[in-house]
Amino acid sequence: MNGAARARLAKTGKEIGLGRKRAPAQGGPPAGQDPALLRRLLRARDRMDAASHEEWPVERLASVSGVSEAHFARAFKQAFGAPPHRYLLTRRIERASALLRDSDLPIIDIAFDTGWNSLGTFGRTFRDVTGESPTELRARARAEGHALEQVPHCFVRAAQRPDLKTAVSEKRRREAGDIRDGDTAEERKQP
Repeated sequence: MNGAARARLAKTGKEIGLGRKRAPAQGGPPAGQDPALLRRLLRARDRMDAASHEEWPVERLASVSGVSEAHFARAFKQAFGAPPHRYLLTRRIERASALLRDSDLPIIDIAFDTGWNSLGTFGRTFRDVTGESPTELRARARAEGHALEQVPHCFVRAAQRPDLKTAVSEKRRREAGDIRDGDTAEERKQP
């Protein structure tokens, strides 16, 4: 593994949750969450993981979990650290990245196979999340060759997971200069 790949793996390892809040060591739920609710939330998350190419509006997820839409959205974010839409977006980008690296499928087929309705939306969102276009990722992965073959697969996948701690639209506003990193919602409302 070359130095750049090792550095990227270490950097991404820190970003993907080595510092995240975890459930207590006894294996219990996060503070304030009912274990039965967590099981229902896990059921919804597992369904999203199994069929991330499908549409998963909050209404559908809430019905899988057997709770109201508002309660589902709040509880999901509290349990998993991201809203349902952002979680699904992460899984779609993750799957698309794997297909781009490991297959020769055309990019348009990968976009549609991973749940995107438009190639343009896929390309724009992919670039916003990963920092490179699908074509660039494929070319870089092929140029790197087999540098990661000696690293356990679970570590490689975790390192290649997209970083979606902020919404894509918020990232775009920051890049345009409309929002500074430290701004709060109240500060943005003030003229």
